Amino acid sequence: MHQVTLAEPGRFVLKEADEPTVLPGEALVRIRRIGVCGTDLHAFAGRQPFFTYPRILGHELGVEVLTVPSGDHGIQPGDRCCIEPYLNCGTCRPCTKGKPNCCETLKVLGVHTDGGMQEFFSVPVERLYKSEKLTLDQLALVETLGIGQHAVQRAAFEPGEHVLVVGAGPIGLAVLQFATVAGGNVTVLEKNPNRLKLTERFGAKAVPEIGNELFDVVFDATGNQAAMQASFERVGFGGTLVFVGLVLNSITFDDPLFHRREMTIRASRNSAGAFPEIIRRIETGLIDTTPWITHRVGLTDVPAVFGGLPADPGLVKAMIEV
Repeated sequence: MHQVTLAEPGRFVLKEADEPTVLPGEALVRIRRIGVCGTDLHAFAGRQPFFTYPRILGHELGVEVLTVPSGDHGIQPGDRCCIEPYLNCGTCRPCTKGKPNCCETLKVLGVHTDGGMQEFFSVPVERLYKSEKLTLDQLALVETLGIGQHAVQRAAFEPGEHVLVVGAGPIGLAVLQFATVAGGNVTVLEKNPNRLKLTERFGAKAVPEIGNELFDVVFDATGNQAAMQASFERVGFGGTLVFVGLVLNSITFDDPLFHRREMTIRASRNSAGAFPEIIRRIETGLIDTTPWITHRVGLTDVPAVFGGLPADPGLVKAMIEV
């Protein structure tokens, strides 16, 4: 089978590999769609935290099931599924407290362990979520949308509150969609004119600059140190700042400002148990995936074209077709 490995920053290698060994409790799936995430772009650039090389990327996956282990798992050969890529231990304190996304030994497919940038893949069957309605493209978008859903859940704001989303990349767009569904009065701060137009399709107010306006909730989805530090200035009195993106650098802030406004700062990591709800919301039309995919790439073309994706100002989400 074809397999693409990120051998080192800036260099993919396409090779022929054996089909995976399927262990007890695992399903064998055919990879059909792979969403390109900011994590993948950062790994290619050598700027991704918690990362080692070589690594097979790919954690936003739309797949077709080929075989399943014996037993009633609710999954059958031929089902179209997404894969929840978070492998938690189930026994550490965060796991037992209902926060598996904060597992002390969490491994994410395509990040801490090899992922789906290949033709076939074996995966624990309990990580598969099927849909008879969603397309393969939509299934590959579920993981990205889960990041936005979890961030909005972390903020726990009330309907009608004023919400600012900083950055309209894929994660910012996911936050925007779920913040809107939650009843937020959403503004998006984004300088890229192509992405500004895209946010308007989701019904949000989109602006390239913010003056002195303050917000009840600020989501920073930039993964940029300067932008993340500037987001403190935009949080209103008693407000909440949620960091959805992450960066290798340290983040500093003005302590008197932080205390005077009595801010709450929250991190948001992956998602926890959100996949069934996200699938339902896409199926019922509450979440619109139509504008998301702007670029398509064949699996065997990845080594040649991947490096050019970040430079394209029109990029929102690239989808790798297998």
